[in-house]
Amino acid sequence: MKYDRFTTFRVDIRDAIAWVTFDYPPVNIQGLPMLADIDMLAQKLEADRTIKVVVFQSANPDIFVAHADTEFLKDMSAKAVSRQEVRLLDLQRVLERISRVPQATIAKIEGFARGGGHEFALACDMRFAARGKARFMQMEVGMGILPCGGGASRMARQTGLGRALEIVLSARDFDADEAERLGTINRALDPDEIGPYVEALAKRIALWPAESINACKQAVYASIDAPIELALKEEAYWLYQATSQTPALKRFAWADEAGAQFDLANQRAWEDLVVKVQEVG
Repeated sequence: MKYDRFTTFRVDIRDAIAWVTFDYPPVNIQGLPMLADIDMLAQKLEADRTIKVVVFQSANPDIFVAHADTEFLKDMSAKAVSRQEVRLLDLQRVLERISRVPQATIAKIEGFARGGGHEFALACDMRFAARGKARFMQMEVGMGILPCGGGASRMARQTGLGRALEIVLSARDFDADEAERLGTINRALDPDEIGPYVEALAKRIALWPAESINACKQAVYASIDAPIELALKEEAYWLYQATSQTPALKRFAWADEAGAQFDLANQRAWEDLVVKVQEVG
């Protein structure tokens, strides 16, 4: 499958990892061209099981992805609509689509990610940010609106209600270390650490079966707000989706027949053993 003809980013594929580098001068503005590219990328990823991990980064040393382009926001209706009439915005639809792709998605943030750019990062499965370089903000309340690319909805799921409202209503910048404390990113890393860390993580995840990655991801997403009984059913459902498509049962048989699971040395070395077991099947 070809990953070209994008105008706002380029895609390089190595070892089952797609490295998506935003490169849309001057500031990686999140406008209609970028949304169209992201939508097309999601469409390709949905049908591609050869790619297991997608890492989003930026060619601009100062900006990850900027806020949404005010050019299309200014054309929004000034008339209120009823709940029955409301439809998802393009920004919401596209970011939800990228959130649901079967691959693990990682945002590697080494510059500003404000407004829609921050919301794009929140739509990824994992986020890592460089100290001294990454800056985050939701400025929409000061413009008279609210975060409308999942910034209100996903923010609360990441941080809890109080912190989400602090971020959204303060409309102020916060850095990588504060983002880690608030819970909007997985972790803050020094600038010379973030590249090797994200690459090592992506390569490790890319070792696993594509179907298993997707099953884990879908079960977690489906369980976020579900009662525990429904969440456990989701886990069971996706378990069977995985075992029907991966060598899992062969690997369990190997562990049992070889007595591997009863070996104390193996119990101490699971981090390496889970890599070695990829040879079975």
